[in-house]
Amino acid sequence: MEIRDFGKLNDGRKASLYILRNSEGMAAAVTDYGATLVKLIVPDKNGEPRDVVLGHDDASEYETGHGSLGATVGRFANRIGAARVTMNGKTYELTANNGPNALHGGRDPYSKRLWQARIPFGRINTNEIYKQYAIESLNDRWPVNAQESLDGDTVTFCLESPDGDQGFPGDLHVEVTYTLTADNELHIDYCAVVTGDHNTDSANCEPAAGISTPLNLTNHSYFNLSGHDSGTVYDQIVQIEADQFTPNDEWSLPTGELRDVAGTPMDFRRPKRIGADIHAEDEQIRIGCGYDHNYVLNGWNEKASDAEEHPMKNADGLCAYRKCASLYSAESGILMTALTDLPGMQLYSGNHLGGEVGKDLALYMSGAGVCFETQFWPDAVNREDFPGGVLNSGEEFHSRTTYKFSIK
Repeated sequence: MEIRDFGKLNDGRKASLYILRNSEGMAAAVTDYGATLVKLIVPDKNGEPRDVVLGHDDASEYETGHGSLGATVGRFANRIGAARVTMNGKTYELTANNGPNALHGGRDPYSKRLWQARIPFGRINTNEIYKQYAIESLNDRWPVNAQESLDGDTVTFCLESPDGDQGFPGDLHVEVTYTLTADNELHIDYCAVVTGDHNTDSANCEPAAGISTPLNLTNHSYFNLSGHDSGTVYDQIVQIEADQFTPNDEWSLPTGELRDVAGTPMDFRRPKRIGADIHAEDEQIRIGCGYDHNYVLNGWNEKASDAEEHPMKNADGLCAYRKCASLYSAESGILMTALTDLPGMQLYSGNHLGGEVGKDLALYMSGAGVCFETQFWPDAVNREDFPGGVLNSGEEFHSRTTYKFSIK
């Protein structure tokens, strides 16, 4: 692993960039600002490296930027209707930032905060991986503080979210761990507990008695498997393991219906170009200005049969870890397969990017990337018939989403 300077925030605090590598030529660069995935280098069909996620060049650009590029989103990803929740015997007013609703936690989002990094110290990494995939593979302009003595493939970011933060109840300890494996998998593991009790060991993510809180964590990376600066993803191929989706109202809130995708532009059960139906004459396409919809992933109502094989503990709404979607670029030959234990995935086709300036001065227009946001369903905290979305006192939340890369 390498640790590099990633610039300063407006208040003078310094951010860092943590670079994970494997022996197959992959590299992932993540920053403690927003627990954000900044770069994801994947060799293409010719063995040439491609950066397949949208992002910025330094922390100050993330601080002023929009779109949550690559960020960890919380305390509640997606939308909460009327920016209001009722639990613990009272109603909590949240911070509306999307019309009357709270989107991705509301104002002062997790994506705009400096997280605490925790790195597991272990075996010395002095092999050829470090030498072969050094500075040039990421073309990073920041000075290097090489940390060859670290494990080299994983880093955890921690955040303390106090009671009342964004209007939510309960002190919450959150951890996000990025791990790059030798099998070209990028694991994103989430852990959360309600803290505030003197018996709680938040450093080990252990639960304590306390009040319940809404919880829905996701990663907001925009993928473009032809390269972050290659234009739109409309010719790339998406497949989603979902027979249904949750249609939206005019504010992009779920109506409560679970609708079959069959016969609609939402149908990605068979591989299909993202752009094939993105301009279709369809109410849901009009509301989202393209795709911005939660898919009801097959198996959402099936629990894992073996608790030892299922890494979750007491978290309502979680299900078996399985493939949920894929993305493919014929131009690069790169195939990405997404896996999760969550019941939903938001397919967002980057409809509102609108000219965001990204890495190397790339201009990210509408459709420059696509998000596969694994999640509990939007507004689940206000809908008893939707799974999950609440972390109860005494529970420990664990969830894993994986993006696996191969050549097709």
